[in-house]
Amino acid sequence: MALSEQQKKDILEQQTQKNTTKRVTSPELEKILYEAIPVLDHGFVRVVDYMGDDSSIVQAARVSYGKGTKKVSTDSGLIKYLMRHRHSTPFEMCEIKYHVKLPIFIARQWIRHRTANVNEYSARYSILDKEFYMPTKDHLAAQSSSNRQGRGELINGKQADEILNILKKDAKQTYENYELMLNERFDGTVINESNKGLARELARMNLTLNTYTQWYWKTDLLNLLNFLSLRADSHAQYEIRAYADVMTDTLKKWVPITFDAFMDYRVGGMELSAKSKTVIQKMIKGQPCDFETSKLSKREWNELMESFGFKEKIL
Repeated sequence: MALSEQQKKDILEQQTQKNTTKRVTSPELEKILYEAIPVLDHGFVRVVDYMGDDSSIVQAARVSYGKGTKKVSTDSGLIKYLMRHRHSTPFEMCEIKYHVKLPIFIARQWIRHRTANVNEYSARYSILDKEFYMPTKDHLAAQSSSNRQGRGELINGKQADEILNILKKDAKQTYENYELMLNERFDGTVINESNKGLARELARMNLTLNTYTQWYWKTDLLNLLNFLSLRADSHAQYEIRAYADVMTDTLKKWVPITFDAFMDYRVGGMELSAKSKTVIQKMIKGQPCDFETSKLSKREWNELMESFGFKEKIL
């Protein structure tokens, strides 16, 4: 990820400003505020603003005055209870705003989480950067044979080289055509003084989906947790997971008690159906239980066995 000198200057100015406030702040998050954290080849994530901390959740849950309780252990116990029993509204009291640079195809997947305020870079007003996402070979995979929306085995050798060449060639060619239609280079240079440039809102439609865009994404803590529980999961697409992993680290700096509860109950925990619960109860009691009598589907049975480390699998 390469930042322009102007971007570096803007970030430095933001980080050196001094403001006094009576509101709560998160010291660890303050340390990285405005910093551009690299993601993929040209992307980044920046925390540009936030409201509240762990004590804000406690305060909202108790509808109390002041900063919640004085004992961290007491706050921790309450937040764990709220997380464990899926009480949602206290977590909505905290908000965070990110500045994200990401490939368009990931933005289109991301925007399906209709739980945030979003303002995207306008390609009707400005020219998009001449930057494209190119996967590395260790993330170039074939379609999964068992998952219709996932990846399978890696593609290697000559075929991998050919695919990367196609991606690079197409991105380069469409961007050159984009500039020709605009009659303007990405650096503002006019191509032909005698020609008119096509409107930016029309010229952009020819660009490839691996072109980078940017947006400001503001959400509350509850919906951030929901986003991360899906997108930081091992089954999520690698490219969006890379962003979610960075955001998970900012979550830890922002609300460390909530982060611990989230990792324990949401990420490390699991939900059981009534039938699955019966299977586990029988196993604990040493009663006979198998797939045929469980009334679970093959997928449910395999997921349950895998979650508890059993090797038995139904094909």
